[in-house]
Amino acid sequence: MNYSKTISWLFDQLPMYQRVGQSAYKADLAATINLAKYLNNPERDFKSIHVAGTNGKGSTSHMLASVFQEAGYKTGLYTSPHLKDFRERIKINGEMIPEQNVTEFVEKHKSYLESNQLSFFEMTVGLAFEYFKEEKVDIAILETGMGGRLDSTNIVIPEVSVITNIGLDHTQFLGKTLDLIAAEKSGIIKTGIPVIIGETLPETKSVFERMASERNAPLVFTEDLNIPNYTSDLKGIYQEKNIRTVLSTLIELQKKGWKISEENIRAGLLNTVKNTGLKGRWQVLNNKPKVICDTAHNEDGLQMVMKQLRNENYDRLHIVLGVVNDKDLNSILPLFPKDAIYYFCRPRVPRGFDASLLRVRALEFGLMGEEYISVSKAYEAALADAADQDVVYIGGSTFVVAEVV
Repeated sequence: MNYSKTISWLFDQLPMYQRVGQSAYKADLAATINLAKYLNNPERDFKSIHVAGTNGKGSTSHMLASVFQEAGYKTGLYTSPHLKDFRERIKINGEMIPEQNVTEFVEKHKSYLESNQLSFFEMTVGLAFEYFKEEKVDIAILETGMGGRLDSTNIVIPEVSVITNIGLDHTQFLGKTLDLIAAEKSGIIKTGIPVIIGETLPETKSVFERMASERNAPLVFTEDLNIPNYTSDLKGIYQEKNIRTVLSTLIELQKKGWKISEENIRAGLLNTVKNTGLKGRWQVLNNKPKVICDTAHNEDGLQMVMKQLRNENYDRLHIVLGVVNDKDLNSILPLFPKDAIYYFCRPRVPRGFDASLLRVRALEFGLMGEEYISVSKAYEAALADAADQDVVYIGGSTFVVAEVV
């Protein structure tokens, strides 16, 4: 198979959670453990940092990778989902895995992958771990896909575990309360391995304390540390908390002997986009009119983004909005401003929520606008309507942003 056919096989052969939803979810690590054994356990041949959380884990992972790159380490980065190119998920020093490596992995192991009915995510984790081993990375920053305890990445023994925060998302899989979700995310805590907690809530702090105690894992609450202010090229105000989480993680890693200087930290934070290629986090795509996109898609994430959006100066606000069909619209639609003009659309994935139904549901919350047959048509309409002093915001789903970036 060539690269194009390989990618089609990866996407179409087996279901993928981000595209099709609950039918792709596996509440079991057995397949990943067996795949790792089949691949000669590549995860044991490189150091890692394991990052979980409801929001901010992608930004945190990219900032950590950027700092390690600035410190001269050969740095692997595994994240999900991608925006444009599947290979965005697997990078070394900011460079995507070559197409040839993807094709060769699938060709070499296709019989095993098919006969064991591995999921898209399990296959991708295997590909990433084998690639990092072959390329002899000094360290790999690994972002969980969803949850923690049963996430396919959770076969590593990292240098440090990081949990950014806990919010209500993917409740059909992780639990309907914050403490239950915290327990699932805390599943990445390993015996004797330090764990950094970015943010706590009254419902989650005791869960972290209990889980860390059971595993004799040193526990660090970022909020308890006196951390100086640093800035990043990731501009959303919500990045302030992610930066603090990164800094508390780096403090722990320095204690373990990693050579990371103050200069490395500052340069890494300021060059995250340049070093890693991260997109879609309060990304400004145009200036007249100002066009902003952001991948925030759950209640906690959207609260922060809408707060920042209200601080923008504009004559009129235009919002290109699309969501996937498992979102709790009752919790997220009230967060959007009523005085904006809306352009409702459906992201081009099977889970995409019908634009006409979204328009009807949005009207219940005082959000008014028109529906469009695609994200691109909605965006074109917003640009046509917007004057130079207006702001156009694009969001609601990672997949909406992916079609515009």
